[in-house]
Formats: sequence, structure tokens, C-alpha cells
Amino acid sequence: MHCEDTYQETLYSGYGQNFSIDRLLFEDHTEHQHLIIFENRFFGRIMALDGVIQTTEKDEFIYHEMLTHVPILAHGKVKRVLIIGGGDGGMLREVLRHRSVEQVTMVEIDRAVVDLCRQWLPNHCAGAYDDPRVNLVIEDGVRFVNNHGIADHSFDVIISDCTDPIGPGEVLFSSEFYRGCKRLLTDKGIFVAQNGVPFMQLNEVTTTAHRLASYVSDLHFYSAAVPTYACGIMTFAWGTDDLKARHIPLVELEARFAHSNITTRYYTPEVHLAAFALPRYIETAIAEAVAEKQQSGNASPSRS
Repeated sequence: MHCEDTYQETLYSGYGQNFSIDRLLFEDHTEHQHLIIFENRFFGRIMALDGVIQTTEKDEFIYHEMLTHVPILAHGKVKRVLIIGGGDGGMLREVLRHRSVEQVTMVEIDRAVVDLCRQWLPNHCAGAYDDPRVNLVIEDGVRFVNNHGIADHSFDVIISDCTDPIGPGEVLFSSEFYRGCKRLLTDKGIFVAQNGVPFMQLNEVTTTAHRLASYVSDLHFYSAAVPTYACGIMTFAWGTDDLKARHIPLVELEARFAHSNITTRYYTPEVHLAAFALPRYIETAIAEAVAEKQQSGNASPSRS
């Protein structure tokens, strides 16, 4: 919601944040959602969907580096990556910086997000859409991962760069989506996903923990502090059957990072390991959600 010179985020009831609109660049309703892009004197260009800030030029690097480099370097031998969402192109940009990656499939439901971000937020994708390794698919993410025309075990890493679980992003927190992602992961593949700010959205963490626990042997979350997403740290869901991936020794992570020859602004191997240490209230909520799932008799990764 905005007036002539102020954008008010409407994610939470009873609490919000405002951004000055120093220059309105674009605003319209796409086929799926309301989209606005504007300039702010501190955060630079900002894109919001359905009343919720999605990304800013000032701090996008934190979010995109942590959702890409953590799973890719933890895996160590990533060749094929699937990105669900991420139409601004920032996730694609970071994934493609890894020379080992041979193919990236990106599934975005809203073509307008891709086109408008390429026009108004060109630094996010930085030309990534022109890379020959990219296969851009305009489709619903749940439908894509459950399309059995796509071979099982196709991807080493799957990144769900979803919006909050409202509007088009709601289905990307469903058991159906997680089941489809599990089908597409290789044996040691890793799934990660945006999972909200737990101080305000703890139910997102517990819902994901409850549902994702059915499909992976190692369910956890990690975190990063992204200023735009107010009220503390943001969490990212982590799911894999590789019990060692979350515990790679620091010396090995440092070697992999050095070999990647990537320069980062937030990610370091030390931050990578530390990100998996969570505040007690989040650990407790996750443990309770997983225990509830186990008591229901559906904790086996092979079951729905």
C-alpha cells in the first residue's frame, strides 16, 4: 500500500515499515499479483509484490549469497541446480558464479517479474539470463516438480526462492511441493528454501518442519540477518538425506570456497557453519513440530 511518496509494507497486522518513494519506476497488476518497483534514497531500487517488500539493491546480496553458496559448497560437486521462483535474477546470478554448475533450470510463475526486473533491476541478474547454461521455464512451481515427464533425481541442489505463503507463493510451502522436490533431488541432493523471519513468522518454520520432515533424513534451518526483512534474522529451510553435508569441516569448506574463486560480500565458510546455530526458541519450535510429525506415524522420508 502506498500514497504518493511513501510505501507501507502490509505483511504483518499491527506492525509495519515504511519506505520513501523517491522515484516511482513501475506499478501495475501482472497476471498473478500487484507489482511495484521504486527508488529509495537508502536502499536503492526496491521491488514489492502484493504489499510485501521482496528485494532491494542495498542488501539483496545477503539473501542471495546465503541461499546459493551454503548448499552448493556443502554439496561440493553440484552440476545441476533447480531454482523455483527468483524472477529478479539474483539467485540465478549467484548460482552461475560456480564454474562446476553445468545447467540451471529456473521455474518462475510470473513472466512479468522476470521481464520487469531485467528492465528495472538489471544489477540483480547481471546478465545471468543470457548464460547458455540457463533454462527458464514459466510455470507453476508445484506443477513443475510433480511433472513426471521430468526424470527423478535430476538436480543436485534445489532452491525455493519463494515469496511468503500468501498468493502465488502459498503452494511452495505445501507437502505436495516438498514431495515433488524430494523426487527430483539426487541421493545426496540438498533442498533449501526461504522461510521467513521467525520472530514474527514462527508458524512458517514449524509448518515447514512438520511437512518437510516426511521427506528428508536431515531437516534443519539456518539463518542470516537481512535488514530489509525486519524483526531479526531470516531463516532458510534445509533438507537432505546426506547426514554429513551440514557438518563439513571448516578446513574443507575453506578449500572448496577458495577453489570456487568467488568473491562474496556476506558469505564466508565461518558464517556458513555459524548460520546453522539457532536461538533456543526456534530450536524448540522445530523439535516440537518434528516430534508431532513422528507421533503421527509419518516421519519416514519415503512416505507422504
